[in-house]
Amino acid sequence: MINTETLEKLHRESRAKKTTPLMKTAAFKKIESTLGDLIPPVVVIGLLLLVWEILCSGAGARLPAPSKVIDETWELIVNPFFNNGGNDVGMGLQIWASLKRVAYGYTLAVIAGVSLGVLVGQSTWALKGLDPLFQVLRTVPPLAWLPLSLAGFQDGHPSAIFVIFITAIWPIIINTSVGIRNIPEDYRNVSRVIQHNGIEYFWKVMLPAAAPYIFSGLRIGVGLSWLAIVAAEMLIGGVGIGFFIWDAWNSSRISDIMLALVYVGVVGFFLDRLVAFVGNRITRGTSAA
Repeated sequence: MINTETLEKLHRESRAKKTTPLMKTAAFKKIESTLGDLIPPVVVIGLLLLVWEILCSGAGARLPAPSKVIDETWELIVNPFFNNGGNDVGMGLQIWASLKRVAYGYTLAVIAGVSLGVLVGQSTWALKGLDPLFQVLRTVPPLAWLPLSLAGFQDGHPSAIFVIFITAIWPIIINTSVGIRNIPEDYRNVSRVIQHNGIEYFWKVMLPAAAPYIFSGLRIGVGLSWLAIVAAEMLIGGVGIGFFIWDAWNSSRISDIMLALVYVGVVGFFLDRLVAFVGNRITRGTSAA
């Protein structure tokens, strides 16, 4: 006779045998997927570094090899937040100063850009009147605005913020207006049947429907903002990654410039990923990843 305790033990063992392989398979697939995403870029970056090392290790090389860059900038790498006063601060503080300017200018661009994009998308009169002006102004290079902003603000900090604002606003306006104009007519009809007021239509129909377009513009805008601040800081001076690069050039510190470019690229990548992450959360995966 098999007692109840023995039956329960056999049942637990049978269930463990069934679930364990499934759990292992799911975990293995997850690890495999992660490695599949990581290995290709690691291999490509490693090959590029190897080629760079080979090309720049000769006696007549004008640019430092990766090993030399690391050796000459080791103090900047291991101590990114030192502060000796004035412009003599670590790379972390330089980037933080630039990011704060980007945050101010980009936030203003988002507010103004989405508002103007909704206006142009909703109103045919506004589209005909403002769109040609936007198309002309968006072709002006970002740094061309800097002398005017310096003349108007008489200070480098607000001038840099204005350059970021005027650079980032155009893709936000254009993408938002396109998203508003592409709202399906069925959505508008249902809204009329439900008798939404203007505010309800804006929050419940217009923004959700146009959100993928809006976030596409926001991603382009944040990338342009980061490009613009690096260029603007080269001219306005002060603390910031752009001025750090320019100052390193004037002092012939080529390795410092290369390290700064790596940081600029990495920060720009994470800014884009951050906006993409927020966009995917809000649009539930319908925005471009």
